[in-house]
Amino acid sequence: METSKETSSNLVKRYQRYLKLEKGHPENTLDAYLRDLDKLLNYFQGEGKSPLEAELEDIEHFAATVRDLGIGARSLARILSGVRQFYRYLVLDGYIKNDPTELLESPKQSQHLPEVLSTAEVDQIQQAIDLSKWEGHRNKAIIEVLFSCGLRVSELTQLKLSHLYIDEQFVRVMGKGSKERLVPISPRALDELGYWFIDRNQMKIKEGEEDYVFLNRRGAHLTRTMILIMLKQYAKEAGIEKTISPHTLRHSFATALLEGGANLRAIQAMLGHESIATTEIYTHIDTTTLRKEILEHHPRNIRYREEHKL
Repeated sequence: METSKETSSNLVKRYQRYLKLEKGHPENTLDAYLRDLDKLLNYFQGEGKSPLEAELEDIEHFAATVRDLGIGARSLARILSGVRQFYRYLVLDGYIKNDPTELLESPKQSQHLPEVLSTAEVDQIQQAIDLSKWEGHRNKAIIEVLFSCGLRVSELTQLKLSHLYIDEQFVRVMGKGSKERLVPISPRALDELGYWFIDRNQMKIKEGEEDYVFLNRRGAHLTRTMILIMLKQYAKEAGIEKTISPHTLRHSFATALLEGGANLRAIQAMLGHESIATTEIYTHIDTTTLRKEILEHHPRNIRYREEHKL
């Protein structure tokens, strides 16, 4: 079996032979698959990474890059279909063990915006959590941080204790391209983290994992897939019929702020968008203004002030 040293050129030739001889695709279909594959390979070349090393996050970043180029949902769905076909072939021929596209979600073509959860629905999901189980407070804190801070799930899995500024109520987030940003964290989210830390402090933590905020049963940091499965399970138990993922909480965060009257630029800066055109207009928004927008307009913080009579 050949390893990751296999060149992209040889991979393409073998994949092309597979599509033609084993799948029996006609020439025009074959050409379409190869054109879309070329987009993927060019992307990985730009990232300095082999397609054989790809994880789900890499494929999602590729999809986001293609979308940013103005590719519509229908065309993006076709491209991702070809990407899935390619990785199924790599698994079949033994180049890789696991298919990174297995949990890849297709773009919704019937609507332009992803599903949004109301604050009440987020409450329903959290109420489905059994807090008597060791992971209960951890999972509740995960959902609260995603919803209250609008983090990407990849940012949450990499969140470190050393990134928390509890007294200042900020979190230092490592975004795409290793770009850092400061994100205000609400009192409610800090409360949930505090409950989780009580349980976390009693765990045996794997060497090298001591600084990660969220850990699994074995004392190692969580993966994106674990969080996706957990969230879907709680949503099902809560009777939420919407198709949701961790990104749903991120989008719900932004939608809740917008509907609450927050400044659009502050919201976009909070989300850590990478586009130069987007980023430039947030350059002069200081962290004090960002924190004020979040604490004043997020429904979680409004409710927290009412409950604690602040």
